[in-house]
Parts: sequence; structure tokens; C-alpha cells
Amino acid sequence: MAANMYRVGDYVYFENSSSNPYLVRRIEELNKTANGNVEAKVVCLFRRRDISSSLNSLADSNAREFEEESKQPSVSEQQRHQLKHRELFLSRQFESLPATHIRGKCSVTLLNETDVLSQYLDKEDCFFYSLVFDPVQKTLLADQGEIRVGCKYQAEIPDRLAEGESDNRNQQKMEMKVWDPDNPLTDRQIDQFLVVARAVGTFARALDCSSSIRQPSLHMSAAAASRDITLFHAMDTLQRNGYDLAKAMSTLVPQGGPVLCRDEMEEWSASEAMLFEEALEKYGKDFNDIRQDFLPWKSLASIVQFYYMWKTTDRYIQQKRLKAAEADSKLKQVYIPTYTKPNPNQIISVSNKPGMNGAGFQKGLTCESCHTTQSAQWYAWGPPNMQCRLCASCWIYWKKYGGLKTPTQLEGAARSVTEPHSRGHMSRPEAQSLSPYTTSANRAKLLAKNRQTFLLQTTKLTRIARRMCRDILQPRRAARRPYAPINANAIKAECSIRLPKAAKTPLKIHPLVRLPLATIVKELAAQAPLKPKTPRGTKTPINRNQLTQNRGLAGIVGKRAYESVAGGGLPFSANGRPMTSGMRSSAQPAIKRQKLNPADAPNPVVFVATKDTRALRKALSHLEMRRAARRPNLPLKVKSMLPLRPVVAPLVPVPPAHPASTTEPIILED
Repeated sequence: MAANMYRVGDYVYFENSSSNPYLVRRIEELNKTANGNVEAKVVCLFRRRDISSSLNSLADSNAREFEEESKQPSVSEQQRHQLKHRELFLSRQFESLPATHIRGKCSVTLLNETDVLSQYLDKEDCFFYSLVFDPVQKTLLADQGEIRVGCKYQAEIPDRLAEGESDNRNQQKMEMKVWDPDNPLTDRQIDQFLVVARAVGTFARALDCSSSIRQPSLHMSAAAASRDITLFHAMDTLQRNGYDLAKAMSTLVPQGGPVLCRDEMEEWSASEAMLFEEALEKYGKDFNDIRQDFLPWKSLASIVQFYYMWKTTDRYIQQKRLKAAEADSKLKQVYIPTYTKPNPNQIISVSNKPGMNGAGFQKGLTCESCHTTQSAQWYAWGPPNMQCRLCASCWIYWKKYGGLKTPTQLEGAARSVTEPHSRGHMSRPEAQSLSPYTTSANRAKLLAKNRQTFLLQTTKLTRIARRMCRDILQPRRAARRPYAPINANAIKAECSIRLPKAAKTPLKIHPLVRLPLATIVKELAAQAPLKPKTPRGTKTPINRNQLTQNRGLAGIVGKRAYESVAGGGLPFSANGRPMTSGMRSSAQPAIKRQKLNPADAPNPVVFVATKDTRALRKALSHLEMRRAARRPNLPLKVKSMLPLRPVVAPLVPVPPAHPASTTEPIILED
């Protein structure tokens, strides 16, 4: 019975959706509506999942600073993951929710430097906060109500000076003395001087026109002159005049008239005081918002000073009585019975009946959080096409804390490699597509899910480890088993052991000896005599016989001959390539370009360069090769350049490259 009674000031869970986590709110008021329902005016508290990633990074840096300053004991990664679910962010936002949506109580405390974070994990329904979130400005700030304990807030008291020791500190930077208790005046003389100061203040207000309008009666002027501002001015006057009463009295009434000292209570008008009371009702003691929205022409120090003076007036006492009367007329507590209706996300009930979202759900899937396969109750979780589910205990954890007990693939973390049938290097849609319980239609739907593109970039140590530890890596065996995980950490550890030994015995690389160009050209000139130069105007087709030969096999498989489609006697371009139907020569008229059917394309022609041609290419200079690459449509007349090369020595065969200089393929394992 007591657990279902909710009072003002309690932190409670609110449910706004059957599939989303609970909302954490603090009850400020309980109001009964005209139709008999109860509404709760609550203060909103936000989770990490409710704020942006940039603010999450700011919260992480704040958490690291707190751990360093308070010297928190080390926690595991899983505990650190769960502590993020216990952190909340307070806000100044209010909202009204139906009281029937309350699902239980919880406790929220302000994080202190003396707290141990791991203790929050040992308590159920326990949260903490240290930052305040502004939903409008999208900012995170430190809570103004934090306990200011530590070296940042407490001053370090220096040691007392010994007898005769001089003070070496800069006295201009020190505080100024405003009162000396060891003065020659008695308490009676000081009280008499204060009475004189109040009388002078009353007379000064009577002479001032603005003060006469604000305080038209004598007793109001006397009350204003009796405030602290007049007493502080009188005591400062005594201090400045060396506690000489005659000099101090002459200072109170100079030649121009009596001195008038007024505080913030007199400086503010009645309309400004009304605005302040309205702002205080809306924002509370948040003086920055009061100044920004209601009183921008006032300074922050002026507003704070007026607030503490306003609390001493009868106006404050009247408003306090009115609030107490309103609180008496409102509800103090409300009884909300335990919510027992079934959840729509329920997959299989106790009586083995499928829930609303359980029809056609795959069997054999584990819990997404704890990876168990046995539970009395299952709940659908995540996107419907992912078909993830949670057990009963993990579902309660998800609803209360807004996260899972362990990081999952959907949250950006891979599963542990020790899990049975682990597919840690695969995404969940790919892993489910290999499941025997997934149909072909569902498999296509899972693989069609859009995923963000990511890039895996190997480090220098990883690339070195692949070469030095090939006996452990076994790339061919890993290629035959693409779904088995590779322990990259063990390979890198073995590489770090072998690397110092390998550095002492570096690989021997044999230098490659290249012959001079003149020797190569002379040998080529002796082996391959020059052929007559082809006339410039003649178009010589390359390997024309392959285009005109009969293709009986292509006709058998249903592919038509190229001549039957494009016609016989095809013209050739200047570079010797046959023109297709979409190309035209200079003599042909311009016609509409047609797209070539892949079935009508000619068979590919493969050209194999001879040994002489390859040697001639090496004989050309780098500049000539670059010029030829920029003009691919013109034939390259290499043999015409041969007489221009000097012939010096016979050709000597070039030794092959050392096996160590060959390029090895890189196998990606990430």
C-alpha cells in the first residue's frame, strides 16, 4: 500500500510508450482536473540517450574530471557502461502528465565528491546527476546547488607570523580594514553616533524630492533611514576619521547638505518590484533568467541584493501565507495501483500464446543483452526487421535504465569472441542471413537494410605482423574459413617479440643491374632488322582475320555473328580499330548515336607483345612514353625511331629481380 502512494517531491517512473524506456520525473504538484482525473506537474530529467552526441562528449569529459579529482576506484568496462545508464541531467522544464502513467518510485541524488560511483550499481532504482540540461539552448552546465567542498572552494590559511616577523605580502592586494574593534570609543558613544546618523538620514530624505514621493510619511522615511545602508555608512565614517566623533559628525553633514544613503529597496520602483515577484514565481531563485527575461536593465548584484531585502518585508510574508493556503487545498498524495496490463511487445506469454508482435517471430535467437536462451518471458526489442528480443530481466533493466546490460552490435560494439557460434566480425543482418531459421524472403530483407559505409585502415604494426607471423596467421586457411574470428592481438604480441630479433638480421636485397640504353638498342638492331615503313595514308587493320573468321560456336549458343548485325566490310578508324554502329568516319554523314547491344558486340581481341616490342618500349625515353600516353588514338611508330638510337654494345640478358623485391598481397583481417 505504501509503495503505491506517491507524494509531492517523489522521483517516479512515467511510461509514455510501451517500447521506450521509462521517463524519470520529480513530482511538483498533484492537481485534480474537472473530470475527476489527477494530473502531476513534474520536473523533467533527461538521460544520455535524450541528448546529442556532442553533449555526451561533454558529459564524458566532466565524468573523467570527477574521477580524477575524487580518486574513484577503477571499474570494468561493463560497469562503466552501466554507470552511464544511472546518470541523469536535471532541467528547469516542467510538464503535466496523467498520474495513471506512473510506474514506480526511484531515487535521484546530487553527485558528491565523497560518493563512490560503483555504489550506485549495487542499488536498484538509484540515479545521480551533476549537470543541468537546457532543452532550449541545448547546453550542459554544472548544477548551482552542488556542495562546494575541496581545494577549489576552501582557502588555504597561511601560518601565523612569529613575534617580530615582518609581513612580506603585497598589502595593496590584501583586504582593506573597515572596522577596528580596539578603538578608543565606548559602546555607548558608538550607539549615540548611530542615532545621529539615522536622524541625518531621515532629514536628508525629507529634503529629497524623489524620496518624499516614495515615502510621504515621516515614519516611512525614518524606517528607510534605519536600514543597514545607513548604519554601514556611519561605521565607515568613524573608521575613516580615526574614531573622532567631532570629525565624523562634520562628515555626515558637509557644506552642501546632509548625506543621503539609499539601498536597492528604495532604488526600485513599485512596477519593478511587481516584475520581480512575477519572475520569482516563474523561475524561482534563478537570477540569471530573471534578469534576462524580466529585468535586463538591472545588474545581477542589484537583483540578488533586492531579493534578500525583499524577504524581510511584509510582502514576502503575505505571499508565503498564500502559497501555504494553496498547498493546503491541493492534493498531498495519490494512490496509483500497480500496472498489470500485458505489454504489446510481449512475444510469448506464460501460456505459450504469442503476443501482438510475436506472430512469425524467429525461434532460436538469444537475448540481445545477456545472450541467454532460456527465459519465461520474451519481449521484442529494436527495429522490427532486426528481430531482436530481450529476456524478462533485461527488459525490466531496459525500461528502467534506458540501455542494455552489455554493449551490443546495435549500440556499436561487437560481441565477445568467447560466445558460442560467435560472428563478431559480421554485422547482425549478415549473421542472421546465415541462420537456418531465416527464410529466403527474410534473408533478402535483412541484407537489403541500409548500413552506413565504414573504412578499416590497418596500422603499421598490423602490416608488419602479417608478414612476420605468417606461420601463425595462416592466410590461406583463414580465407577458407571467413566466418572464424582471427585473434589479431595474439599475432601483434608475437610480432613485437620477433621484431627486435628481425631488426638485427635485416633482409639482404640484391641490387638490380640494368644495362645502358645503347647496349640494348645495338642488340635489338642486330636481332630485328628494320621493316619498310608503311605509307601514311594506308589504314592497316589490326588482326582483321579474327573479325572475318567464321564463328560457328557463337551461333550454337545463340550469339549472332558481328558481321550479320553491323554488316560486312566495316570501316576502321585511324588507330586501326573497327568502327561500331555508333561511330562514324569523316566521310560518313552524322547520324543518331545508337547504344550497342552487349549480345551484338564482337568477341574480345587479345594482343600479345613480342620480345622485340617490349625491348623497344624500354628503349624509349620517359618523355616519349608520356607523350604517347596523352595521344592514345595515334599509332606509335616505335621502329621508326630505332635508327636514331646509338648502337654501342651487344645485348646482355638482364638478371631477374630478387624474390624479396616481389610484391606480396595484403590480406585484410579487420
